[in-house]
Amino acid sequence: MLLALLLIGADAGAIAADTAMAQSVSGWNAGDIDRFLRVYSDDPSTSFVAGDGLVRGKAAMKVRYQAKYDFADPAKRGTLTIERLDYRPLGHDYALYIGRYTLRYPDGHSASGPTSLVLHHEVGGWKIVADHSS
Repeated sequence: MLLALLLIGADAGAIAADTAMAQSVSGWNAGDIDRFLRVYSDDPSTSFVAGDGLVRGKAAMKVRYQAKYDFADPAKRGTLTIERLDYRPLGHDYALYIGRYTLRYPDGHSASGPTSLVLHHEVGGWKIVADHSS
């Protein structure tokens, strides 16, 4: 019985995390950087790590994304999808979300890679507190 409840809880958490990620993706695809970033925690220690280094805090992430992508131009921003590969609860109110992001551009090229996200269940729902994408 306890195992069944844990599995139900994990499934509910995965569905909630998928929903949060889908809202973020829809922000990206609409060219709305603020909606895209809404899934990230407002905690100043929230981190993003990629090939070009570590960034802390939502404001710094916004600057990084605006410098790297033209949110006003869908051809330069690309269309984002995220596929969940794994979801694991990490104790009370934390979870690991592993996915694959893909950016597809109108000229036919694409960029894709893994992303590992640590999510924290906050007052506003599941929020990313650590993102490592490559």
